[in-house]
Amino acid sequence: MASSAGSGGGGTIASSPRVWIVAGIAVAGVIVMAEAARRRRRWLRLKSTPPDAGAFCDRFELIPPPQPPPPAARQLLAGLTFAASDNFEIEGYVAGFGNPDWKRTHKAAKRTAVAVTMLQKQGGTCVGRTVMDELGFGVTGENLHCGTPVNSASPSLVPGGSCSGSAVAVSAQLVDFALGTDTIGDVRIPASFCGLLCFRPSYGVVSTLGTIANSQSLDAIGWFARDPCVLHRVGDVLLPAAASGVKQARQIVFADDCFELLQVSNQKTVHAIKNALQTLPGYQPPKHINIGQYIFTNVPSLKEFCEPATKLQEGVSALKALSTVMLLLQRYEFKANHEDWVNTVNPKLGLDISTRVLRAVNFTSDNIKSLYAVRNELRAALKNLLKDTGVLVIPTTAGYPLKRNSKQRLSSGFEDRMYAFAGIAALSGCCEATIPLSNRSDHHISLSFVAAHGSDKFLLRTILDTSLIQEQVVLASKLVTTSKNNGDVDVDASELLKEKGNSAFKRKEWSKAIEFYSQAISLCDTNATYYCNRAAAYLELGRFKQAEADCDRALLLDRKNVKAYLRRGTAKEVTMNYREALQDFRHALALEPQNKGALAAERRLQKLLK
Repeated sequence: MASSAGSGGGGTIASSPRVWIVAGIAVAGVIVMAEAARRRRRWLRLKSTPPDAGAFCDRFELIPPPQPPPPAARQLLAGLTFAASDNFEIEGYVAGFGNPDWKRTHKAAKRTAVAVTMLQKQGGTCVGRTVMDELGFGVTGENLHCGTPVNSASPSLVPGGSCSGSAVAVSAQLVDFALGTDTIGDVRIPASFCGLLCFRPSYGVVSTLGTIANSQSLDAIGWFARDPCVLHRVGDVLLPAAASGVKQARQIVFADDCFELLQVSNQKTVHAIKNALQTLPGYQPPKHINIGQYIFTNVPSLKEFCEPATKLQEGVSALKALSTVMLLLQRYEFKANHEDWVNTVNPKLGLDISTRVLRAVNFTSDNIKSLYAVRNELRAALKNLLKDTGVLVIPTTAGYPLKRNSKQRLSSGFEDRMYAFAGIAALSGCCEATIPLSNRSDHHISLSFVAAHGSDKFLLRTILDTSLIQEQVVLASKLVTTSKNNGDVDVDASELLKEKGNSAFKRKEWSKAIEFYSQAISLCDTNATYYCNRAAAYLELGRFKQAEADCDRALLLDRKNVKAYLRRGTAKEVTMNYREALQDFRHALALEPQNKGALAAERRLQKLLK
């Protein structure tokens, strides 16, 4: 009967405690096994993460000379560390050029690269050489022999190349800045993928002596940094002294056609940066241009490389031709430099790099003079467009980087667009700076600023002036546009100016901070924070009466503003108004009983008043 009951409806099974116990144990076992598998996968990931994020191929320390005694000026890079890509020669070491066969077949350098020596003399400490794509080819940052450095900004994505290790070393905060050589985007692309600032100087302005050339007409030494001030200080060391400062207002020019070619939609970001730039002092209203059409019209030698196109497509055709000319010039010069070595050694190369190297060593062309003509005409055309105060704004890359260890390759269309953007500065020899704007779903977005050849210090100053663009864009994209009808307050602009003031304050540029806060107040005089922040800057400059007046205004607008009481109390204490100062600190304590600064001030003033 028991058997028939069980087979008839399972009643005995449902009611049996033993069955439930067995089932529970089975479920628990599955959960435990799943958790164990998860922990093992995590352990394997951690175990497989290379030391120093896989950024370095050589570790050493080149100690700078000691700081000269006063009255000598302090070394510009004192206390800062840096690294250089594997194609920079260091005395006593063999540069690998990203490939073990290259390293095996070459001798140790007899002298150190000029750029490294210049940085050392100004107090910078070089702590090693970094991984790069083999022979300076490739844009993903992957290396068959050394592995792919881990993009600390977006670990699931490739870091970009060819100077991947230098970018990762800066992004992972292993060094303060790093050097690389930029031929066709080798510094700018990894800067974009890793969310860094970078600077590619004008062609020939920074000596490449002591680096292994990929294409000598395109190679330029570039550098990465997280901090715009560090980016600027490196430029002060490497770049020649500039002529007198720019007196005229800067002119931003947006290459609208380049933004239309992007694979990703970042119209909101572009709109936000346009708004941010318009709030900066010393800038004319932005202009817009179809840069492809401008190049098509003003670089006649390029037409030889353009595909047939309608009038409307001439600009796109010109940008693609720009990409073609840059790659042909790179192949021609790489072949002249390294064909014998490639044919003699037959180095082991990654598949993608092997394809690029073979294209170079097998390159034949009858129109070499036209390649150099395009280069010269493009430089002249951009000089005529930008003059001394213009800055062309373009996308840095054509879209998002590939997933790490992905079998997918960059499409030819993606590469065409990316090389077209990179080719504007690479072919013309103009200087270019890259600025990271934001991070969306693990993908960085960057813009590049291009100035005329020789305008390097001007462009660096522009980047320093606009160092808050990253913050401004994030803020501007979140703020709701406020109607300006009937005299409504422009909240967007005033908040952006406040953020600029905050950054200037952090850099200890008190006067500049006051200027920005004052501009914010002129747009919105009912925000207590603006007055309170300006009071803090006044205190740093010892302008105590102005600080007190700003705190008075802040407290009229917000009676519970603790910082206003604290700052007014500080101003009164310094001017020996001890009783009034004590009152302010007690007001602050009534609002924040555990405020350490107010408690200490109260004890200090009570002793003075005894």
